[in-house]
Amino acid sequence: MTTETPLSATPRTKLRRLPDRGSTERADLYAVLDAGLICHLGVICDGAPRVLPTAYGRAGDTLYLHGSSANRTLFAADGQPACVTVTHLDGLVCARSVFHHSMNYRSAVVYGTARIVTDDAERLAALRVITEQLIPGRWDAARPPTRKELAATAVLALPLAEASVKVRTGPPSDDAEDLELGFWAGVVPARQAFGPPEPDAQLPAGIPVPEHILERAAGVAGR
Repeated sequence: MTTETPLSATPRTKLRRLPDRGSTERADLYAVLDAGLICHLGVICDGAPRVLPTAYGRAGDTLYLHGSSANRTLFAADGQPACVTVTHLDGLVCARSVFHHSMNYRSAVVYGTARIVTDDAERLAALRVITEQLIPGRWDAARPPTRKELAATAVLALPLAEASVKVRTGPPSDDAEDLELGFWAGVVPARQAFGPPEPDAQLPAGIPVPEHILERAAGVAGR
């Protein structure tokens, strides 16, 4: 699929409330996913629903999640229906009425049948994607995983064939009769920002902060 391939509405992805906030553009799905750092995986484990926060990365139309090889939730998703969500908070929307308070956000919900990645080459490539999602340029600036470390790491793959995107922007949507009330209304913008890098106490003297770390620290997560 390409960014020009629209998202197809299914009974699970059809937006029933405020559908005008939805998007069928695959590029919008990619944008929400690529700007995130943490996703939430929902799956049935031991007969009960379970939601797991974890790091992830996207390669084309496949979403990769990782965790410990002892993580029962990841393995419970193998071959089973799963759901992954990513959400960005962009602002608190303060209305004149309590009812119309809201949030500005960007969100994606992905449905599909998950699979545990067993091919060594794909697993290594997936771990690179996940690492680069967190800190672009980091994979080539650190020691690669050993066979023992790879054996201790599980990777889950989920196709991006069925997904929905929903976005809210702008001011509050107050009722016309409330506009003259003497209450403040507007938006409090929100963002996740990184601070200055903090060197490890055991770092030998003379090792500078690499450029890719400085670039990440100067950036804003979720943009």
